[in-house]
Amino acid sequence: MMVRRLTLASLLSLAALSLAGSSLAQAVDPMALCKSDVARLCPGVEPGGGRIIGCLKEHKMEMSVGCAKALQKMKGQMGK
Repeated sequence: MMVRRLTLASLLSLAALSLAGSSLAQAVDPMALCKSDVARLCPGVEPGGGRIIGCLKEHKMEMSVGCAKALQKMKGQMGK
């Protein structure tokens, strides 16, 4: 019985840590998720004036899933 309680407590702790980790991941700067995509797809593009975002839009089919989701989330937040 004691082992079962410890196992349950351990599983609940892991679940809580997992949820906290996903909240932390959502707090990460969205553009940090696109850094490697910018380096790969838009070398030499000067930052400012929307040039980086424009370049990423031109290469939307080549973007990583994480970057695409981050940009979609940013777009949604800007619309609010």
